[in-house]
Amino acid sequence: MKVLYVASEALPFAASGGLADVAGSLPKALRKRLIGCRVVMPMYDTISQELKDSMTFITSICVPVAWRRQYCGIFEARANGVIYYLLDNQYYFKRDNLYGYYDDAERFAFFSRAVLEMLEHIDFKPDIIHCNDWQSALTPVFLSTIYSDRDFYKDIKTVFTIHNIQYQGTYGKELIADVLGLPEDATSLIEYNNDVNLMKGAIECANKVTTVSPSYAEEILDPWYSHGLDNILLMRRFKLSGILNGIDVDGYDPSTDSRIYKNYDVNSVDDKAVNKAELQKDFNLPQKPDTPLVGIVSRLVGHKGFDLVRAVLDELLATTDIQFAVLGSGEWQYEAFFNEMANKYPDKFAVKLGFIPDVARKIYAGSDIFLMPSKSEPCGLSQMVALRYGSIPIVRETGGLRDSVSDSGDNIGNGFTFKSYNAHDMLATIHRAVQGYQNKDGWRQLVVRAMNSDNSWNKSANEYIRLYKDLLK
Repeated sequence: MKVLYVASEALPFAASGGLADVAGSLPKALRKRLIGCRVVMPMYDTISQELKDSMTFITSICVPVAWRRQYCGIFEARANGVIYYLLDNQYYFKRDNLYGYYDDAERFAFFSRAVLEMLEHIDFKPDIIHCNDWQSALTPVFLSTIYSDRDFYKDIKTVFTIHNIQYQGTYGKELIADVLGLPEDATSLIEYNNDVNLMKGAIECANKVTTVSPSYAEEILDPWYSHGLDNILLMRRFKLSGILNGIDVDGYDPSTDSRIYKNYDVNSVDDKAVNKAELQKDFNLPQKPDTPLVGIVSRLVGHKGFDLVRAVLDELLATTDIQFAVLGSGEWQYEAFFNEMANKYPDKFAVKLGFIPDVARKIYAGSDIFLMPSKSEPCGLSQMVALRYGSIPIVRETGGLRDSVSDSGDNIGNGFTFKSYNAHDMLATIHRAVQGYQNKDGWRQLVVRAMNSDNSWNKSANEYIRLYKDLLK
């Protein structure tokens, strides 16, 4: 079986979020299970020169973009035992960032079609093309409307994974003629609510639609979560399934991680205290081993639950022996609020704005508790990394948080959870965790259970293989 994994970002080449982690680790897990999986992504200018120097030029082709034809260079690279194809066009991809440009629709329409045009020029014909999020949503649309009657493409099946339904690739209808070049009788596939909706097109055209956790697959059928696509998903429910993401447990391993202060494993969890003391020092917090230290590594945006944090943090800091180490950036109101709290409670609260991967690893290793009170969370990887490093998650029961973290109230769970999106429910759960922290023997057992949680790709990769095999029957 051969699978081409299509992603707009993938580690180690380019990353802005969780998709890059998945595209960098799931194909590797599939390869270990003897699935011929390769990855294709854009050749961004931000890719390091060292990685560019390791690539091999294969050929160049012309790709139709509606009435235009654009150059596309095809490069090949290898990373972690996986072959990557990188598609080059400097007009579209020689930029400072991956996304956020006025012509993103055209950039990724080019990419989506270039994926298909590339296939006849490489030594790899996939049985399945697995696309991800709106940036590659047009690949199943182009395949089913333009390429399906060509002999080379007839038997290729498609899977489309929704990582976050909030970002759908919605544009004006002028896109149809000027950028997409779809046959006139196919435009209804991508039209929705008087706009062009690229994700809707992929849901219509892909053979299977997946999301990144079983709970999220159910949630997006509800208008509260679906951002307007619930009607389409309900009609295509027979295609839909949820498979929980995993993490690269080799890359996230406290026993070998060179970015943390001191390595440890489940048999030497006491060495985690060294990481806590050094983290407190780095964040200019008093080194208090008996005070629980809460870590946050996140984009500071509304759907991550920071309205709840903002509602009760002042009260929590004023009345509780607790510390916070926060890393992230995002909406100004949360950045300003966290700076205000850091100034008001310098011995209890510290924040570093931005995203610094080395600091993130140190927070996972040094914190006692990891807070993720998300309003919605399709899967979430941070809670899995936190578990791996023995930082006990506090999460709201939504999406992948519900599927990966269970409450320790019954002495078998691996974290602390709350159900309703309510600030005082979150606060009560934090207080439960703080109280649990005072029981040193019980807390150590909880840390061991957390570190023994299996969030590898073992189970998830096998579920994807079953999905692929079902398609090819």
